[in-house]
Amino acid sequence: MTDTTTAADDLPQIYLISPPTFDLDVFPDLMARCLDAVETSCVRLSLATRDEDVIQRAADSLRQITHDRDIALVIENHALLVERLGLDGVHLTDGSRSVHKMRRDLGEDAIVGTYCGTSRHDGMTAGDMGADYVSFGPVGQSLLGTGERATLDLFQWWSEMIEVPAVTEGGLDEELIRQLAPYSDFFGFGEEIWATEDPVATYQRLVAATRG
Repeated sequence: MTDTTTAADDLPQIYLISPPTFDLDVFPDLMARCLDAVETSCVRLSLATRDEDVIQRAADSLRQITHDRDIALVIENHALLVERLGLDGVHLTDGSRSVHKMRRDLGEDAIVGTYCGTSRHDGMTAGDMGADYVSFGPVGQSLLGTGERATLDLFQWWSEMIEVPAVTEGGLDEELIRQLAPYSDFFGFGEEIWATEDPVATYQRLVAATRG
């Protein structure tokens, strides 16, 4: 995944995050309809399970959908499965800690991204170590984790000072999206859409907010 923006007012790209668990008889069709409804740059397979067979079957089901649409598919954390399953790269969740090793192990062609929470330092270090992108969040209120949020000033500073693309994610709503859009390279949408009655319509509505 690469940042294709050429001017400060270019529109953010869209990054879709799978739910932590899903029905293989139902979800692939829903994912396909979301991808057909909204121009999407990257999909992250973000499963809570550690069952290798479940992960492999999920990856197989989504790989054809994403690759048919020329959309990158990355897997969260399970880097050893990237090559075996024919995926495009890995999304790490430990900040800058594993980026150098993953870049070395997966090579220059693979996507290596990482979640850095609210830490500028982790983000900068990850970029220096070869991350293709970093993600910051959550930006919305959450009772999970420490409750600390990635604030507007982090994204403003990052967009002015750092060239590595940043994904804005976690607890997004239309108001936050509009505030953050001028300073975001990518928006990552996940539970904001999957938890609703009509994920496709919600996806379209939230993406529309990134356009002003």
